[in-house]
Amino acid sequence: MDTRPLRRPAYRRLWSSTIVTAVGSQLTAVAVPKQIYDITGSSAWVGYASFAGLLPLVVFALWGGAIADSVDRRKLLLVTNIGIAVTSLLFWIQAVTGLESVGVLMVLLAVQQAFFGLNSPARQASIARLVPKDELAAANALGSTVMQTGLVAGPLLAGALIPVVGLAELYLIDALALCATVWAVYRLPALPPLGTTAAAAGRAGLRGIAEGFRYISLNQVLLLSFVADIIAMVFGMPRALFPQLAAQTYAPYGEGLALGLLFAAIPIGAVVGGLMSGTFSRARRHGLMVIAAVVAWGVAITGFGLSSNLWVGVAFLAAAGVADMVSMVFRGAILLSAVTDELRGRMQGVFTVVVAGGPRLADVLHGTAGSAVGARTAVAGGGLLVVVTMVVLAVAMPALWRYRGSA
Repeated sequence: MDTRPLRRPAYRRLWSSTIVTAVGSQLTAVAVPKQIYDITGSSAWVGYASFAGLLPLVVFALWGGAIADSVDRRKLLLVTNIGIAVTSLLFWIQAVTGLESVGVLMVLLAVQQAFFGLNSPARQASIARLVPKDELAAANALGSTVMQTGLVAGPLLAGALIPVVGLAELYLIDALALCATVWAVYRLPALPPLGTTAAAAGRAGLRGIAEGFRYISLNQVLLLSFVADIIAMVFGMPRALFPQLAAQTYAPYGEGLALGLLFAAIPIGAVVGGLMSGTFSRARRHGLMVIAAVVAWGVAITGFGLSSNLWVGVAFLAAAGVADMVSMVFRGAILLSAVTDELRGRMQGVFTVVVAGGPRLADVLHGTAGSAVGARTAVAGGGLLVVVTMVVLAVAMPALWRYRGSA
């Protein structure tokens, strides 16, 4: 693994705070839908709650990106991390008091997602101020590996803790863990906006957000990197079909086992990809790496759709996870290196919206297609569509595959 950025104390502090956040946030991510289902007995309400968190995330990620370009990012990280911790504490209070109100849970979830939307652009935009350009890909690999590890370890830890300490205490553990995050962020150096105070103040409003979108529209490489992720996720993320595949195609292996393996396979593959980052993070052809990773993702998803053997299917999903990690690393590096610091927060806000919104659109698309033509056909067709669309885009608009990062 390429660990060069960890030699830099400031980045090491930010990265260490991500470790706590990655696992702790998953405790709450498991506890909220579990509590809602316990109260209502309805999966529909679980889906409504997820949607309730999407709009605040989109709005505040865009606004948070603009704010991150206009204030000291360290201070913004402190405020938002404290806000997330307080929200987790409120989750705990409503649980231990036996309130059993879905409305309260949805409001708290919306507030939590709003704080996350404000926090994420500032966190990601800060990386380029803490490491040199030639280490951006390695820094992204380190951060992405930790987040993907949290997607695996967090739910497993939650499942083990609920029978022992109870559901309410998951919220409290998350809140207490976030205190370590706040301390790590507090020890970061000041990260004030570059340029004049007046120019920085003008970035935080609607005009600043509009400037960010205008910059994306004029920067073909950056725009294509966003489009590449949308292609991969919207056409090729089959998670909405995992329950159907577990109940039908892989039923002989045990529905519960199959479902758990399907959901865990992509994050596990991404972790493996992160652990191998030393083999690719020094590559200079960042655009070509993104294209190759998205095509590899599509091929792996196609293979998964064609697989009737559970273990072969899981292997294809894990391979897709490796490809997704490579794509994340180099898309993040392009984003941080292709723009000036005055715009990085707003670009990260758009990045957050794309990353969060793409899989949700995929859930709708794959769920509809799976009902119409069958789950395996929908998955394989989506994977092929990723490959064809990405190749056509790369040939028609060669700016991305020609793009080179810093040596």
